[in-house]
Amino acid sequence: MQTTDSQPDRFPVIIVGAGFAGIGAAIQLQQEGVDYIVLEKAQEIGGVWRDNHYPDCGCDVPSALYSYSFAPNPRWSRLFAKQEEIKQYTVDTARKFGVMQRVRLNTELLQARWLRDGKYWELKTSHGTYLADFVVMACGPMHVPIMPRIPGLDTFTGERFHSAQWNHGYDLQGKRVAVIGSGASAIQFVPKIQPQVQRLTLFQRTAPWVLPKIDSLISPRWQGIFTRFPWVQSLLRTALYLQFELLNSGLKYKFMLRKLQAAGLKNIQRGIKDHALQERVTPDFSIGCKRILLSNSWYRALAKTNVEVVGGIASIAGNTLTDSDGKQCEVDAIIFATGFEVANPPIAERIIGKSGSVLAARWSGSPQAYLGTMAQDCPNMFLTFGPNLYSFTSAFVIIEAQLRFIVSAIRTARREKLASIEVCPERTAAYNAAVQSSLQKTVWNSGCSSYFIDKNGRNSTNWPWTTFFMRRRLGRFVMQEFVVERAS
Repeated sequence: MQTTDSQPDRFPVIIVGAGFAGIGAAIQLQQEGVDYIVLEKAQEIGGVWRDNHYPDCGCDVPSALYSYSFAPNPRWSRLFAKQEEIKQYTVDTARKFGVMQRVRLNTELLQARWLRDGKYWELKTSHGTYLADFVVMACGPMHVPIMPRIPGLDTFTGERFHSAQWNHGYDLQGKRVAVIGSGASAIQFVPKIQPQVQRLTLFQRTAPWVLPKIDSLISPRWQGIFTRFPWVQSLLRTALYLQFELLNSGLKYKFMLRKLQAAGLKNIQRGIKDHALQERVTPDFSIGCKRILLSNSWYRALAKTNVEVVGGIASIAGNTLTDSDGKQCEVDAIIFATGFEVANPPIAERIIGKSGSVLAARWSGSPQAYLGTMAQDCPNMFLTFGPNLYSFTSAFVIIEAQLRFIVSAIRTARREKLASIEVCPERTAAYNAAVQSSLQKTVWNSGCSSYFIDKNGRNSTNWPWTTFFMRRRLGRFVMQEFVVERAS
């Protein structure tokens, strides 16, 4: 950190963000013998599982797969873990591998600028300036909540908050509550708050596909088996990985989509008997075009007498909300379940590349990177969960694939005494053209409106191929694919 009478501290690697990607990068670099620090803007680590703590918040990927392959947790309490347990796993893993002493908490990145003369990054933070030879931007895709622009929102006099900024101090008991949005967070917290509120009005622009969630507690006996015989849990992890891979592959075939949609329709009919409501919550797009959700209680909650499902929010006047069909209701509180900035990563607004231009301006709303990991004009910088890497699988599959590449690149740079590594513009253009071409054949580009599609109508989010191929393609850094400059 910079002081009044000294130069800023310089590190071989600085990691920005202490969620799963950042902690994973720290562990891998530490095992490689590379000096580093982690900058974390909050007062504790945990990333998305620190920020999201709404009622019944949990994961929709089984716990055995939603964890590092090199740090299994045999003591998961249930098949699909809840938020507090996942957050604790992050903390426990960071402590186990001795990462915490390298984490600088309450240190927010304000600007990262590549200094061409010195061949390093200058990172200005809320606690001074740091220098780094390499930077790993592990800021996560579920980072900045989206607050919709609704005419008249400023006239609302009741309580309002986003699901990612849940106000636990506000008592929902007996209140008239509007929930705006019907995505992943809403399907978890709505069934939990429904029994408390007097009236719940769900403003739904588009109905999601929701499949049954095969969840259960994991008995102490099985926890003991996983502890004594780690290979059993490893086998379960492999089976779950293959199951998700089959789901990804199946989304390319109409017969598989029909089977999944049939399961989704049966889930609706199981929870809702009213035909008009069934019709209102039945999606009008192919399953998989948006994120597939899992719940056993969502439709049962919507069928309760104190719940009403209406159209998307149109306007607000005081405490009166109007939907897209002109229907009105008065509420005491609004909960926004409107998701995050996924297709347009906000961190790009704070990165100034080699040319002196801001990365967000270069992207112009359509992020692109080579292998979803290195962006043009940004030497020695790596992005975790970068453009076009999302797939229906565990985030840890993507994280670990990228970390192999990142560590391999830094190892190569140290061995070959490279001052800088840059993407090749021609190779990057060809790669992104191939990505977009392949995406045209997928269900994600089949026409629905989703957060996969950026403001320019381009899919900047999804990976069009298998994660087998992703892991192989990111398996190691190939120096010949990049523009490198050796240290003088």
